[in-house]
Amino acid sequence: MFDIKDKNVLITGATSGIGRAAAIELSSIGANIFFVARSESKAQLLVDDIYKISGKEAIPIIADLSSQSDIRKAAQKFNTLNLPLHVLLNNAGLINKERKETIDGYEEVFAINHLAYFLLTNLLIDKLKEANGSRIVNVSSGAHAFVKGFNFEDVQSEKSYKPFQVYGYSKLANILFTKKLSAILENNKITVNCLHPGVVSTSFGQNNGNLQKYLFFLAKPFMRSSEKGAETSVYLCSSPEVSDESGQYFYNCKVAKTTKWAQSKEDADRLWNLSEEFTGVSWGIN
Repeated sequence: MFDIKDKNVLITGATSGIGRAAAIELSSIGANIFFVARSESKAQLLVDDIYKISGKEAIPIIADLSSQSDIRKAAQKFNTLNLPLHVLLNNAGLINKERKETIDGYEEVFAINHLAYFLLTNLLIDKLKEANGSRIVNVSSGAHAFVKGFNFEDVQSEKSYKPFQVYGYSKLANILFTKKLSAILENNKITVNCLHPGVVSTSFGQNNGNLQKYLFFLAKPFMRSSEKGAETSVYLCSSPEVSDESGQYFYNCKVAKTTKWAQSKEDADRLWNLSEEFTGVSWGIN
């Protein structure tokens, strides 16, 4: 039976919001926390908070997930620790009010919300296989329902940029990635699941113009705390109840429905091929 105590967990986007709440809770129930952060000062704050709460020494890895070079360095740093990876929680994400490109020339929301998940997971797959019964958890969103299928005609959002729509495409990509990867890893004792954390009351998305600020203001009374939003992430990372679940989309710690576009095997295959092209990696898992 799966027991999170003394298991190694790597989390992206852990210095704020639901990522931070998940890191603290997982540490408090016995996990060893490793996390990727862009800011050294914010990373240190999390290290300090985790130590105060659990007495455990969290290990930060400083990297900018908008840079594929940084992602490779982050994975290399973890790999050189010579430790198995029991849980990878791909949590980092953003929404932008206007189109931005990364240093690699990719639209930033797609790059961080999807390509970073795809590349980092690939680079850590051997450590996940070493753990013999590991878990990959991808934070998606109910925002995948904002769009009717992935926009393969404008993957980089060069022709049209609408913030919530672009975000929706990236969250749909998380589900398609989860389902495809789950099928690929079926015989490797690695489960892959994704989740909707709910609408969480954090600073996420609130620096994106007056309309977004107004919408967040209206919705705030109905939003959940970061701790509540992290519950499903923690559940998928730690609960023995989901040891045999893979390829599923969860909300409130239960399997939930997705749109029909999130069920498309054809789109999942097509996105997978594009992601390999954009990141320069090929999985080739047996």
